Formats: sequence, structure tokens, C-alpha cells
Amino acid sequence: MSGTGILATVRFMLTRDLLLAVRRMSDVLITLLFFVIVVSLFPLGVGTDMDTLRKIAPGIVWVAALLASMLALGRLFGEDFADGTLEQLILTPQPLALLVLGKVAAHWLVTGIPLVLMAPLLGLQYDLPTHALGTLVLSLLVGTPVLSLIGAIGAALTLGLRGGGVLISLLVLPLYVPILIFGAGVVDAGISGMNTEAHFWLLSAFLVIALVLTPPATAAALRISIE
Repeated sequence: MSGTGILATVRFMLTRDLLLAVRRMSDVLITLLFFVIVVSLFPLGVGTDMDTLRKIAPGIVWVAALLASMLALGRLFGEDFADGTLEQLILTPQPLALLVLGKVAAHWLVTGIPLVLMAPLLGLQYDLPTHALGTLVLSLLVGTPVLSLIGAIGAALTLGLRGGGVLISLLVLPLYVPILIFGAGVVDAGISGMNTEAHFWLLSAFLVIALVLTPPATAAALRISIE
């Protein structure tokens, strides 16, 4: 398939899923509201000591983003599976991995981007300095696509199973740990005034590896689930 054909296939699925997401805006708002509530509750429980809040802020924001992203994974393939659309997509001549990439990109745009945009405002609750807020945004911008790509594999493997949400958590949470460590670590390094370049290179490497490996793996998992 030519480069133009690849882009057209991904763009088709991306546009389709974005249009469907606009019609179900309540789902997007629920994910964002969950993120805001989780991040905002910790200062109430921990207290108002700013030194403590600054230390725990990176981990809290990243854990909340991870959980919010995982909250929306059940809808990634579930509705297409329920109405038979997924079977038709598998039968199309276009590579299923490219269709998966388009769906994951749409999932990230409607769930990950709102989290990235909201993060600086929530970071103010933890008295994060301006440069740390910028580092937080960049880390989420690089790391959240990896969460969506890895989560797609779990969503595909648990498709149509009872208690699929719990199974997704068990499957993907161990794989999320490195992203969580380096994502929170880069923000912590920024707060401490340390060099953050190495952390960003590692997050970028995770993103490249996920872009290459997860779409074919998700496509294979979808075929297994359909059969």
C-alpha cells in the first residue's frame, strides 16, 4: 500500500471515530471529570503543606491521567463489536492495523488531549512552578498516546467478555508502570532543576516502539476475539 493509501485509511477511521465521539460528548466529559476529581481530592486529604504537595504532584497527576485513560478503553472497540461494524472492518481490504491506528488516534484526541490541556490548571493546586507545569504538559503529551496504544491491546483481548473492564486493568496496568515511572520522573526532575532530556528521550522511545508494535498486536487480538 502506498503512503497516500496508508494516510487515507488512517484518516478515514480517525474522522469516523471523532464524529461519533462528538455525538457522545458526555463520555468525553465523564473521563475529564474523573481526572479533575481524582487530582483535586488529594490536596484535601494530604493537607495544605506546599512542600509536600509539590513532591507528590507528579505522581498524582500521572496516576489520575492513567486511570482516566483506562476508563475510556472499554468504548474503544466495544460499540463497533456490539453493532457488527468491527466484523465488517476486519473484512475490508485495508490492513486492520491501520484501522486500529486510526481508532487509537481518535481515542487519544478525545481523552488524552483534554487531560493534557487541563493538567496545568490542576497543577496550580500543588503550587508547581511555571517551568514544571510546562514539563508536565510535555510529558503527558508524549506519554498519554502510549497509554492509549497499550490499552488498545487489552481492550481487544477482553472484547465481549464479562467483567472486561476489570480484565483490562489486570492486563495493561503492569505495562503502564514504566510510562508512569518516567512520566512522573521527568516532572519531578523539572521541579528539582535537573536535566529532563533523558526522561523525554525514554518516553519518546516508548512512543515509537508502541506505534510500531501495538497496532499489529491489537489487530491480531481483535481477530482472536471475533473468532
